[in-house]
Amino acid sequence: MSEAPHIPVLMAEVLEALAPAPGQTIVDGTFGAGGYSRAILAAGASVIAFDRDPTAARFAAGLAESGRFRLVEATFSRMAEVLGEGAVDGVALDLGVSSMQLDEAERGFSLMRDGPLDMRMGADGMTAADLVNEGDPADLARIFRDYGEEREARRVVSFLVRRRAERPFERTLDLAEVVERALGGRRGAKVHPATRVFQALRIAVNEELTELEAGLVAAEHVLKAGGRLAVVTFHSLEDRIVKAFLTARAGREAGGSRHAPPKVGGPAPSFQLLHNGARGPGEAEVAANPRARSAKLRAAVRTEAPAWRLAA
Repeated sequence: MSEAPHIPVLMAEVLEALAPAPGQTIVDGTFGAGGYSRAILAAGASVIAFDRDPTAARFAAGLAESGRFRLVEATFSRMAEVLGEGAVDGVALDLGVSSMQLDEAERGFSLMRDGPLDMRMGADGMTAADLVNEGDPADLARIFRDYGEEREARRVVSFLVRRRAERPFERTLDLAEVVERALGGRRGAKVHPATRVFQALRIAVNEELTELEAGLVAAEHVLKAGGRLAVVTFHSLEDRIVKAFLTARAGREAGGSRHAPPKVGGPAPSFQLLHNGARGPGEAEVAANPRARSAKLRAAVRTEAPAWRLAA
């Protein structure tokens, strides 16, 4: 399958930030259905794509024929391990769950389509069912509060614990219905009451925030001087991590201008911000692809300074 059932978000803005050109090598850290990879290849650059999802390979059919494409089945946090220091001219990260994963009920990501309560982006590890059925109540409440920003986390957990004592959760709609009973609200509402809980479970199962933090550091290592980093986020937890990383690596104070002088002391800035703040989609893109509504792009250029050492 070469045609992807997925609309890449902020495509024009990401390509502008990356500025791919013939002779360059760009990492597509979240290959998904290959939208960014195809556009980068069309610009004449080579692509090394990463994806932990073994099913993503079906969207790579034909790309390798160009001689400029390689797909690595691994998390993007491993890009430095796989590629080495200063190996590439650009890194693109399109975070969160892909449209194809949401649309495939058997993956268990969607609360609107019944399927097994899985939510794993890869093929290994704990499932969402494992976490809901076996997780410590205090841990579940923390996950729902911290990763889903769910204010009624304890109430949701109390409902889940009572229900799992009777029989385990196995299906997505089963879980969604119990959360809906805990929180109230109607399924026909604009946002389903279980949305935040599902987001929290997905983030926890896939360790997404830890992966993002490690991936940003890996990108810092693999980029050449002058190389470009473009990161698209879809919720505030991701965006705060990217903003904090780039603000620090650019030597800026949080909330400061990119035109202000860098802070004195500490490591030399390893990035220069391409633009101050995040960029979002235009009205036309949101109208064509409602899932783009929450997307934010942050981008920066790698300086000649060495990558920062990790704190001990």
